[in-house]
Amino acid sequence: MVALDFKELNHMPDGLLERPASALYQQIDGPTLIHLEGQNKCPLVVSVLQHGNEVTGWEAVRRLLKNHYPNYELPRSLVILIGNPQAAKHRLRRLDDQPDFNRCWPGGNEVDSAYTRLFRQVHDRFRELKPLAVIDIHNNTGLNPHYAAINLIRPDYLRLAALFSSKVVYFTMPAGTLSLSMAQYCPSLTLECGQAGEIHGTDHTLSYLETCLHLDEISSNPVNAEAVHLFHMVATVYVNDGVLFGFGRVPADLALRQDLDRFNFCELPAGTSFGDLNSLSKQPLVAVNPDGADVTADYFFFGQGQVETTREIMPSMLTQDRRVIQQDCLCYLMDRIHFEFDEAVTGPDQLPEGINRSDRPGAPTL
Repeated sequence: MVALDFKELNHMPDGLLERPASALYQQIDGPTLIHLEGQNKCPLVVSVLQHGNEVTGWEAVRRLLKNHYPNYELPRSLVILIGNPQAAKHRLRRLDDQPDFNRCWPGGNEVDSAYTRLFRQVHDRFRELKPLAVIDIHNNTGLNPHYAAINLIRPDYLRLAALFSSKVVYFTMPAGTLSLSMAQYCPSLTLECGQAGEIHGTDHTLSYLETCLHLDEISSNPVNAEAVHLFHMVATVYVNDGVLFGFGRVPADLALRQDLDRFNFCELPAGTSFGDLNSLSKQPLVAVNPDGADVTADYFFFGQGQVETTREIMPSMLTQDRRVIQQDCLCYLMDRIHFEFDEAVTGPDQLPEGINRSDRPGAPTL
């Protein structure tokens, strides 16, 4: 059972950097904050292993501190949140008796529990620290490019995101994420670093963290139009409860395409097949917009033995991991955003004035 009190340390425990994510539980049993002092006292907050099978963040932190700063002589103070070492022990996103840690932060929909109270305490601690930025590092289980996700559309947030990738996703769902809970207090990002265990994902993340540690500040000057391709998350797609599903030629209600995750970040035309329907006893997929409304009919048609798109869409986070689909979702759907930056700032519930949501390809003007 995971410890429900987070620990706070002002040093890196001896031997911790020698341990892969799956062995961290031998020294820390639950969420842990590690403070490392640097020359600039305003800290960078880095979160790793909120999902126990998403190990790139921890691998990047290990290499950063072992190879670049072995004596912890950091250019900027660093605060590391290690999220779920118990799930990491089993190489799982979460344990069956745990909620999703990255849905338990303030503003989420999780019922009040020891977990939501714990992450409220961590959130309040982050606010006290007044960090330069909060960086929450994740992996995908399907084929995805590396991209950054933000919760406010502002020049400093976009600039920080663009240092990682030209692909930037603006999202207000799911609720209860770390980046969404901190977005109104400081630049706050979610990094999606490809699949766990890929060396180029660790290399990219390490390089990004090194860059962030050397920033004197995050500029609020407008970002060059060529630096960012901005997308807005418009719906979450779930496999309906009770629907038996699999991939390829399987005897299930819903047989999804074997190569479905190759659609990630592709602009798909109407009529694209997601897979075969072997039974229509109930609606196989459900799409929900950020307000919680069922918008399935806006995106999918179920008939003639197929699941087909009804309009142009761009999915992300499609995965073939059945456990992850059951614990989280099948994918998210996105629209490309074209807009002119006019000092408008988005809150978590609305896009800035002047945004023209469009599916046409092309970079936004910032």
